[in-house]
Amino acid sequence: MAETMTMNRVIHAAVRRDLDRLSSALGAVRDGDTTRARALQRAYANLHRELKHHHEQEDRHVFPALARLGVDTSLISTMDDEHHAMSGALTETAGAMETYAASGSAADAAAARASVERTTVVVERHLAHEETELEPLMLPYLETAEWKQVEKALRKQPPATSGRFFAWLTDGMDPESAAYVRQTVPAPVVAVFSRVLGRRYHREVAPVWKPGV
Repeated sequence: MAETMTMNRVIHAAVRRDLDRLSSALGAVRDGDTTRARALQRAYANLHRELKHHHEQEDRHVFPALARLGVDTSLISTMDDEHHAMSGALTETAGAMETYAASGSAADAAAARASVERTTVVVERHLAHEETELEPLMLPYLETAEWKQVEKALRKQPPATSGRFFAWLTDGMDPESAAYVRQTVPAPVVAVFSRVLGRRYHREVAPVWKPGV
């Protein structure tokens, strides 16, 4: 497992995973299948919510702490600008998915897929930028008292929010991400959050990604 693996990268991997499988699913729909269209729109809405929450947490807790610790504020400002660009792209895709969900048409599915692919470019630009430029500056502070306070603030979530998050995060998680989560979060905690508090995700979203659905 790479020494630079972080929870931030685990979350990024989940975002990339969902964008990839959404694009693939939109390329394989049947014209007029509104049931499938609504299911894919529901899955996208979940991804949109998780990514939006992740970035709001960074804006509220991570970036201000990094600025206090001496990280270049111009880089943090660039990260903030990229968040705004992603917000616009994600909102555009939300509209395309809603249009497709209403019609179920192949044409609207193709338009939604094109929107997903444009949004993926915007999202990937930010994720890669954060991983290559911001994370190396962040790593030296991970064991400091101030960063521990940031982590505490990030963990302070309503149970339902944490449950949905872990259910989404672990659904089809890649081996490196799974190894990191096993190493950093007690297995019973993950199980309770994802399977008990996150059961709505498993009922409404996870089945969307099953082969043949």
